[in-house]
Amino acid sequence: MAAARDKSLPPVPRAHSMGRNQRRHTSSLISSGLYAIDEISWPMPPGMSLPPLSPSAPEETPTYLVDKMSRLHVFTYVATICMALLCTQIGIGQTLATLREIGASFDITNTSDLTWNLAGYTLAIGTFILLAGRLGDAYGYKRVFLIGFVWSAVWSAISGISVYSTHSLFTVSRVLHGVGAALSLPNGFALLGSTHPPGPQKALAFTLVAAMAPIGLVVGALSAGLLALAWWPLAYWAFALMLLIIAGAGYFAIPQVIQKNAMPATMRDAVLELDIPGAVAGISSWELICFAWNKTSQVGWKEPYIWLALISGALFATLFVLVERYHAPKPLVPFHALSSDTYLALLVGACGWSCFGIWIAYTWQFAENIRHASPLLTTAYVTPCIVIGVLATGSSGFLLQHLRPSIVMLLSLLAFTLGSVLIATMPRVQTYWAQLFLSVLVMSWAVDTSFPAITLALSHSIERQHQGIAASLASTVFYYSFSLGLGVARTVESYVNRGDQSTRGKLRGYRAALYTAVGLAGLGLLICVAILLKAQFRRRAGCRNCRGNQGKQEI
Repeated sequence: MAAARDKSLPPVPRAHSMGRNQRRHTSSLISSGLYAIDEISWPMPPGMSLPPLSPSAPEETPTYLVDKMSRLHVFTYVATICMALLCTQIGIGQTLATLREIGASFDITNTSDLTWNLAGYTLAIGTFILLAGRLGDAYGYKRVFLIGFVWSAVWSAISGISVYSTHSLFTVSRVLHGVGAALSLPNGFALLGSTHPPGPQKALAFTLVAAMAPIGLVVGALSAGLLALAWWPLAYWAFALMLLIIAGAGYFAIPQVIQKNAMPATMRDAVLELDIPGAVAGISSWELICFAWNKTSQVGWKEPYIWLALISGALFATLFVLVERYHAPKPLVPFHALSSDTYLALLVGACGWSCFGIWIAYTWQFAENIRHASPLLTTAYVTPCIVIGVLATGSSGFLLQHLRPSIVMLLSLLAFTLGSVLIATMPRVQTYWAQLFLSVLVMSWAVDTSFPAITLALSHSIERQHQGIAASLASTVFYYSFSLGLGVARTVESYVNRGDQSTRGKLRGYRAALYTAVGLAGLGLLICVAILLKAQFRRRAGCRNCRGNQGKQEI
């Protein structure tokens, strides 16, 4: 009897059989934020329905916290979560806009030597974001979200106080500020994902959060540029006060979400739940490698500690893979679930986003140090990124309905390449509306379409039971490659201009760094082409359903 019933049921469809409606819902959610990936809907075979558990048990519609909240409460709640990404980007913009003033306070004339203050901040976000998400799973999303804001406020205030101390204190404070941003960012998205039902309301919430990225960059630069007219530490103290106000508002506006898992009761439980051995190995590896590349621009490769950092970082990376694959019961990165497509998509993201990090840093320095623009005027130069970024974020879901993620990735990398070439070849004296304006438009579109495309590509290449890791990996690679790309570009710049601080020497070094960005974007293009050729080969070979590809889609 049971056997006959089993035979009568149609087979469960695989991922590639999703209909247009399911793809539309999936892509719109994925394009809107980090944790929306958890809500992918899988279609039911035609004519099939699941029976209730018992004849008397009626089907229950799950309720979500936002269904019980007033509209004003929902608005305040979503606005508070939006502040996580907004404030993360403010931290980048305010440092970009005040590099010259910071250098003058610490008697550092070469602003390129200050790029570590920017790279260290994004490095901390990239290296801690996976662990921060796990902390939220274990101890509550709201608690970790608010702790992140308070932590960031403390270290933002210390960044301002460092004017009375040394540049080393300022650098350390920027790195530790990034840890606070890493705590808030993934847990903010997790809060939205767990309190909103799948549908237009949830997609809108994630779209609003994603739109904060370009806005935060400009707001940070504008506010810091204005306050720097009086004294640059005021920007960091004002930001610290803003972070504390947001934390206070969030305490009342954010609902208490019921945790999926019980809080670890003992230290051993916490170590296993948080995967502390893997976290220590991974964070040590990423920090050491990035530190070596950023520091070598100042001291060169002749210093033994640079090589020691690189070798130690490689050893820790090997240890991280071994721990995650063979030892950790709950690994931060489930390597066994990742495919070759996953690694290729991550490499594409690393190339594109490291290119963007170089572009934004050196475009800013080009405007200020070569064209002698003020921080406020330079901020005005990049302001169009708000409009383009918001439009790209809102339309990326529509774009991904009609094109495969790999095609959108290819278009994004073409835009990264074009935007970098426009700045790298830009003459010293030229109207803003020629190359600089076009570069801002192109790069803004590239960065705001690449993230949802790569997130969706990762989702397609990872087994269904591990879908939640896709956007977390994308965020980690985004911020880490931003930092590492700056270190590589700064090293290239230092070897080209060899300390020449004349305008001609600076220009030569800046161009070398920007051509490095072009090379990275070009490498990403080649990887995109390899992905497309691989997909074409699979279709011709008819192995889309072969072993190892079940539960996955083409990217």
